[in-house]
Amino acid sequence: MSKETINNKENQKLGTSLPKCLTECEKGEEVVVLRVNAGHKAKTRLANLGVVPGVKITKTKNAPFKGPLEIIVKGSSLVIGRGLASKIFVECNEVCLY
Repeated sequence: MSKETINNKENQKLGTSLPKCLTECEKGEEVVVLRVNAGHKAKTRLANLGVVPGVKITKTKNAPFKGPLEIIVKGSSLVIGRGLASKIFVECNEVCLY
């Protein structure tokens, strides 16, 4: 068993989750932003939209064919491209058991 598998199992037992990018989240999942791994312009754009570390996000729609994602941030519905969404790293807001 690899070290990563052991860590994942330990996190599942503790009810914690590993960071993942927003594109990996399921529809309807509520998550908390951990960090944005992007350049200055992209970080500024996301900050202007309210997507900053610590904020809660709910993913509401996932367009087909690698299209944009619809998210709810502070009560506002936003649509962002998949490329930008892949730079937003999140963790589950509540206890996540897989």
